[in-house]
Amino acid sequence: MAQAAAIKQSTFTWEGTDKKGKKLKGETRANNPSIVKAELRRQGIAPLKVRKKSALASGAKKKKIVPKDIAIFMRQLSTMMAAGVPLVQSFEIIGRGHENPSMQELILTIKADVESGGTLSDSLAKHPVHFADQAKKEGIPDLRESGLKKVKAGVTSLDEINRVTKD
Repeated sequence: MAQAAAIKQSTFTWEGTDKKGKKLKGETRANNPSIVKAELRRQGIAPLKVRKKSALASGAKKKKIVPKDIAIFMRQLSTMMAAGVPLVQSFEIIGRGHENPSMQELILTIKADVESGGTLSDSLAKHPVHFADQAKKEGIPDLRESGLKKVKAGVTSLDEINRVTKD
């Protein structure tokens, strides 16, 4: 299974021409300019210029991600999955619709990890400040803590817990 590094999407401005020669301009989010050019070609647009939009020009201020943002995201994700919406599509919908640019970036990074073959749990684990630490605050035990409780109850062995939770 491919483990992708967290991929940060950026906003790119582009200029191009359609099949009739009409000049077009726009913006799109992608990991790099090559992906933007390929997507434009798929849409029948010949790219002339593709430039990364600066953070100052985009006007998107970095806003702190608060526990409420995570709770809302998880509730939305749960609702969409219960409705049968595919996981990656759910990330796309929730991420693009989020007001907080930092939260949007986090969701789209998780989406990119899952899309590249990573598991949802591995993708969330890459962001312990937002997911694992929040779970701790809410009293949700991690895998090792849960396993140790099962050892005390006689359900499993310490060797099994060490094998499963080794780093």
